[in-house]
Amino acid sequence: MLTYCYDGSTEGLFSAISHILRHEPDPGAAVLRKQGYSLFEEGIFIQADSKRADEMIRRFSSAYPRNARDVLFCVYAEQDGIETSLLHYIHLVARHGSGISGHLTHPAVSDIRHLSGKVAREVHRFKGLMRFSMLEDGSYLARMEPDFNIIHPLSLFFSNRLQAQNWFICDVHRSLVSRWDGKSLDFGTIESFIVPELSAQEREVQALWRTFFRHVSIPERRNERCQKSFMPIKYWKYLVEKQ
Repeated sequence: MLTYCYDGSTEGLFSAISHILRHEPDPGAAVLRKQGYSLFEEGIFIQADSKRADEMIRRFSSAYPRNARDVLFCVYAEQDGIETSLLHYIHLVARHGSGISGHLTHPAVSDIRHLSGKVAREVHRFKGLMRFSMLEDGSYLARMEPDFNIIHPLSLFFSNRLQAQNWFICDVHRSLVSRWDGKSLDFGTIESFIVPELSAQEREVQALWRTFFRHVSIPERRNERCQKSFMPIKYWKYLVEKQ
């Protein structure tokens, strides 16, 4: 059983998987992990190659779009130790195609489907929980602190949903930001985040929304336990009605 290592980047991950699938006689027996910091760590290190990684992602996504979505969501999860399962899953999909559904008890398939499902559920939740606030310059800002690194799928969703507005989405926990200017979508990082001033209109709307939220609720029928089951408290931080 051979062990392979990569540099921890997404490019490095897919470069290593591409190399193993091309050169390893039995990819299903190989182990893939991040390179550690020990001088005596065993394993063959695979250098990141952006062209090789892009080519593999393009070909896999074109041939198996539904399975590629599972792989991509697992990458968004940023979970340590999932690399070997990703390698084995991609190898199985390449061998069996749509027949992968007949291998749901395989450890790699089970791991990837389970983790992908968790990420997909969080993406779905944030599509409904994101709150965009108008800033003084007329653009909109939405802040979030998700469990997984889902800024890419959410930004793609809102670039279609809110095409006419200029907006930013900020993952405060990871210091990541996306920007839509009405034509193109850009991603970047920020060193520190300072909450910008809201427009006067936004402050008025938020005040009205809080008033409506207080008055529309029926105190006798309040059930926080039920509320939390549908909308966990960890998502309340950036909800206007909960501030």
